[in-house]
Amino acid sequence: MHLSEVQIHPTPLERFEPLIGPERAAKLYAAAELARRVLAGRVVFIVNSTAMGGGVAEMLQPLLAYSRGAGIDVRWLVIQGNEEFFRITKRVHNHFHGDAGDGGPLGASERATYEAVLRDNALEFAALLSPRDVVLLHDPQTAGLIPLLRRSGAVVVWRSHVGTELWNDYVRSAWSFIRPYIEEAEAVILTRSAYAPDWLRRYVVIPPSIDPFSVKNAPMDERTVRSILYRVGILRGRPEVPAVFSHRDGTPGRIDHCADLLRAGPPPSADVPLIVQVSRWDRLKDMVGVMHGFARRAAALGNAHLALVGPNVSGVSDDPEGALVLDECTAAWRALPHAIRQRIQLVCLPMLDRDENAAIVNALQRHAAVVVQKSLAEGFGLTVAEAMWKSRPVIGSAVGGIEEQLVEGESGLLIAPPTDLDGFGAALERLISDRAFAERLGQNAHQRVLEFFLGSRHLIQYGELFARLEHPLVAPESAAAP
Repeated sequence: MHLSEVQIHPTPLERFEPLIGPERAAKLYAAAELARRVLAGRVVFIVNSTAMGGGVAEMLQPLLAYSRGAGIDVRWLVIQGNEEFFRITKRVHNHFHGDAGDGGPLGASERATYEAVLRDNALEFAALLSPRDVVLLHDPQTAGLIPLLRRSGAVVVWRSHVGTELWNDYVRSAWSFIRPYIEEAEAVILTRSAYAPDWLRRYVVIPPSIDPFSVKNAPMDERTVRSILYRVGILRGRPEVPAVFSHRDGTPGRIDHCADLLRAGPPPSADVPLIVQVSRWDRLKDMVGVMHGFARRAAALGNAHLALVGPNVSGVSDDPEGALVLDECTAAWRALPHAIRQRIQLVCLPMLDRDENAAIVNALQRHAAVVVQKSLAEGFGLTVAEAMWKSRPVIGSAVGGIEEQLVEGESGLLIAPPTDLDGFGAALERLISDRAFAERLGQNAHQRVLEFFLGSRHLIQYGELFARLEHPLVAPESAAAP
């Protein structure tokens, strides 16, 4: 079992200042200076279960790059596991959202498998640690490392990106499974205070964020947007300019790989309104529900098309259910009338180059007439903030962190409950038919992200947390958006 290290290239904090202004930039610089003093001579190890695929990996890359740029010795390690380990941790992940997942147990046998895999990872990890190094572990896959790494004298913090405020027996079983481990952490970080169990005392609330300068969120002109979507096969047409982008290190990149596509007939042209949901192939993202909601309202949506977009299922190592969910979506698509199937495409994006993948998603979100995130449960939902930053009108389920991002009727539209297909269809129709309203939502959405959900705020909160790790954290604190 070998840990892998992800290379991080430093990025200067100063690039935020033109966006956030001198006053907020001064707070960022002060937090960085405080963290440098506290962490002098120590390493901060960030640990998760995959370097590609999903919002956590995408969020880590820029945050760690800025930390390196601020003069902090940050390193990113990815744990390794076998198929059974990831099957168990996916089950825990689903239970955290109140869902049965694959229906399997979380008993003594599963705990033994989970601990054995993490014990192997910890043995290798311990050789890298010095006393008082900081280890920030992400999500259920890593929680079992906490007691093992504490024995090496490390300061260990656990960060959860998952959870729900709607508790049931599945949620309780997930927390019960990881409780013996996280009770030994010096602090726990949650996305929302509503996710905390009543027995958890030492935690802070730090909502996720996006990097406005990442490949996925960087500015992109309309001709490049269209040319990228022509190149991968999502739109019909010939590239007007080269389908190129800039890598995160500033070097030039080009879209070389096509998407894997399922549709009936040719792709839509660029002037056809395109409704887009981008997410993992995960049942909790409810791609099938999006498809059925669109199908019910198709006649009222003019000539609009729908694109359900996820990663190539072989490119996400820690999600064993992706291929099964894609198969379910394919079966649901085939069951639709032919006239509806012609307006819906299932898209698997290439994952060989993470920056290429991000550039395609950037183009998709910028081109979309409406961006959807109709999740049944959602810890936060970074795709919502990404689309908001691009001034897109967004429809999201009124669940989890999506409720923190979208203000109903001001910066987006919320669907409650998330299974309300008629309500979802009505929201689609409203945004497709009233473009002035849709544009106003998009403009407000951009401003909301600028104020609350950029990485500069996230970095300030981490700096403050690291400065306080010398002292017990006894009460929750939140800087979430109101």
